[in-house]
Amino acid sequence: MQEWLDKSASDLGRAIGAGEVDPLALTRAYFERIHAHPLKDRIYARLTEERALAEAEAASARAASGRRLSPLDGVPVSWKDLFDTAGTATESGSKLLAGRVPDTDAVVLANATAMGLVCLGKTHMSELAFSGLGYNPSTATPPCVNDEGAVPGGSSSGAAASVAFGLAAAAIGSDTGGSVRIPSAWNDLVGLKTTAGRVSIEGCVPLSLKFDTVGPLTRTVEDAAALLAALEGGRAPDLRGATLAGKRFAALQTVVLDDLRDAPRAAYEGAVARLQAAGAVVEPLEVPELVEAMANAGPLVPGEVYGLWRDVIEANPGAMYGEILERFRLGNGFSAPDYSAAWAQLDGARAAWDRAAAGFDAVLAPSAPILPPNLARLNSDSEYYKTENLLALRNTRVGNLMGLCALSLPTGVPSCGIMLMGAPECEEALLRVGVAAEAALA
Repeated sequence: MQEWLDKSASDLGRAIGAGEVDPLALTRAYFERIHAHPLKDRIYARLTEERALAEAEAASARAASGRRLSPLDGVPVSWKDLFDTAGTATESGSKLLAGRVPDTDAVVLANATAMGLVCLGKTHMSELAFSGLGYNPSTATPPCVNDEGAVPGGSSSGAAASVAFGLAAAAIGSDTGGSVRIPSAWNDLVGLKTTAGRVSIEGCVPLSLKFDTVGPLTRTVEDAAALLAALEGGRAPDLRGATLAGKRFAALQTVVLDDLRDAPRAAYEGAVARLQAAGAVVEPLEVPELVEAMANAGPLVPGEVYGLWRDVIEANPGAMYGEILERFRLGNGFSAPDYSAAWAQLDGARAAWDRAAAGFDAVLAPSAPILPPNLARLNSDSEYYKTENLLALRNTRVGNLMGLCALSLPTGVPSCGIMLMGAPECEEALLRVGVAAEAALA
């Protein structure tokens, strides 16, 4: 059974449907590997073994009787520790929430369970999801699959590690400024950021109600499409026959190429060349309004998140990692007029983006302008932490600020991803483009 543990979620689903794999045996095999893994405690905050085995046993019975609930019925996945899990602590990577045990599952977990997915457990994350690095001295810092001395990206850090190290078939994370795409890029995975408001965030510990999104971290684009369907309780789009022939991509020039380091630059340029060789037309795109939107974004997320968390934080600030505490408190410097003015400016920038990107099948950018930063240096150098965190989040934040859906794909160069950004609510079209791009980049 161990040979199945590194297969894609969709391949496992097909094998279960064909009677080649038993969900209960598969789940037991995952737990056997998890318990034997030397880094398991840096990846999983807690396991839900009893729940998972019961879910897998039910999936086995359904498979035997031909009553499977979905193509992923019986497939084991991990969940970031901000999704409420009934009877299991959900602490969002923070000592502020130690011992918080919800009574009900988050809507997305309930949907996925109703589709037959098996919940392996909760993965570590950046504290309260407010960092793109995945560094968390308050609980645990998960490993990066490509560099044992580096961070894995965040805030869905353990989610990415659980898949990259073969301890889950797929993972569910959240993305407010890049938290699905950055760890996906740095661990050579596919990461899907959904449009804000599309997938329910009810029962998720919030960071920013305006920008929080839920999305999967997977081995393939097909898996991302299947997981999106499971989160919504729907049906995955048909990806068959997708091609890059005749597709028009815009290569974003504004902001995302600034301070781009050598390895991500070379990987991105090589990936774009392969997309062109596969038939895509790639044209440069400038969106000057994006500069002001990025510069004026301060009140939007810090202002909101401090408003949501102020009372909890200030009641026990010593429980937080200092860099995260400082970042939250930045929100105290913005007024309601600042917040309203920033939204008005952002709405104008979004309209300009929509005009500029119209007619393109996707807008391209490097997923991150840097490689995973060094863990030891982050622990000792505050300025390094701040600089690297802002750079890590910069490119992905374009998709959040502009209200887009987005997909990060591996380029074949370790820890270097390419990002495809699509129009709001157009995940299905983006996934079809993404699966064709994935084939060109393989």
